[in-house]
Amino acid sequence: MRLGLRVRIVVLLGALLGLTFAPLYFAISTYAQLSLQRAREDSARSLGRVIGAYVSVARVERSPVALDSLLEAQVGGSGVSAIGVYGPDGLQQAARGERELLPARVVAATEELTRLQGEHGAALAVRIPDAHGAVVTVLRVDDEVAQTAPLTRLVAGYMGLLALALLLAAYFALTRLIVRPLDALRLAAQRVEGGARRLEAPRASTRELDELGVSLQAMTERLLAQEQALRGQVTEIERATAELHQAQAELIRSERLASVGRLSAGLAHEVGNPLSALIGLQDLLLLGGLSPEEERDFLQRMRLETERIQGIVRDLLQFARPERGAPESLPAPPGDVAAALHETLSLLKPQRSFQDMQIELTVEPALPRVVLGTPQLVQVILNLALNAADACGGRGQLRLQARLAAGQIELVVEDDGPGVAPEVRARLFEPFVTTKEVGAGTGLGLAVCRGLVEGVAGTLSLEPGEARGARFVVRLPVSDAQS
Repeated sequence: MRLGLRVRIVVLLGALLGLTFAPLYFAISTYAQLSLQRAREDSARSLGRVIGAYVSVARVERSPVALDSLLEAQVGGSGVSAIGVYGPDGLQQAARGERELLPARVVAATEELTRLQGEHGAALAVRIPDAHGAVVTVLRVDDEVAQTAPLTRLVAGYMGLLALALLLAAYFALTRLIVRPLDALRLAAQRVEGGARRLEAPRASTRELDELGVSLQAMTERLLAQEQALRGQVTEIERATAELHQAQAELIRSERLASVGRLSAGLAHEVGNPLSALIGLQDLLLLGGLSPEEERDFLQRMRLETERIQGIVRDLLQFARPERGAPESLPAPPGDVAAALHETLSLLKPQRSFQDMQIELTVEPALPRVVLGTPQLVQVILNLALNAADACGGRGQLRLQARLAAGQIELVVEDDGPGVAPEVRARLFEPFVTTKEVGAGTGLGLAVCRGLVEGVAGTLSLEPGEARGARFVVRLPVSDAQS
């Protein structure tokens, strides 16, 4: 349980009063005891001197019997417990009262006050020297602590009442001057927290709390104004966001229509050429008058054009329906990047377009397997390598690299050809986009490769290289099943 400000201050003030009054109480008690002790010693010396002078005269003028009677008469009065008369040699000559308190022998040269402890309590022995020896008077005294106890209790009670009065006064003063104004400010702040649009700061009796209330009121008004402005900004941002979403949807719809248009145009172009050739060849066959060799040649040409149309349709279907990613498809075994590279090289080297190409292969040892299968890897690498050979015109350098980077397999296919034109870069991976001459390519190869790579959560991108040419980078996630 956490204590409040008022209780903390009162407790601290009580501790300070305790630290202040406790030494004062002990000082007063000690001073009273010492003062009483000193007063009693002074009284004892005075009484002892009077009795000593009286006995000194009597011991000269009276007989021993009369002296004993005088001593007997003095014992018991004014708190006298015993009187002893000593000769010049210090030996006791006469004594009355509690003799056990009297010394057997004294030095009669000087006056001396000695504190004793007898059967009936404390006592003071006063030795007064005279011409014939010395007189010792023993006086009973009460305990100074017991004598000063009422005074110390009175002082303690007074201090306790004073401390209690100070604490009560401090408690009520704190309540009126600090706690109540702070509670009022707290309640006003809670009303603002509950939805009030203005902080009604109460007027306080102290200048500091009044200034605090004014400052809190000004701060609240400023924060509420900023909140209102922020709400307006949020509303404006939401409106702008909605407009951006609408514009984005329209842009996506426009881009989709544009893509469909480009796809349709590319498909019509790629399929239209072989269809035109087929129609022309069929017209020639229908006219007749051809030799069997000519008819066979026309039929072979028609077959080639038909196979060309079939290849275009097959590539288009492969782009539209990736082999991976379908829920009903079985997971392909992990692919071996190094094996795919070596298999691709074995396919490329016999090709005529690679007779004058310098191929540089760099593969890190013990590369982990990837989620894309080895046949698909060969298809991707082969497509990128054939594109590089076509870009270089069959003469140049082809670099193939494979390494582990940032937890992924990074496969790089780089050439030193003329590179990709800036106007084609943005649409390079779209279907039917190609830099080759008409009839030399369908423009589906890179689109199919990206579909295969992205189907396994990989990436295929064209990145700037250190020199001229094109640099394609394939990044594939590592397979969990390393088998």
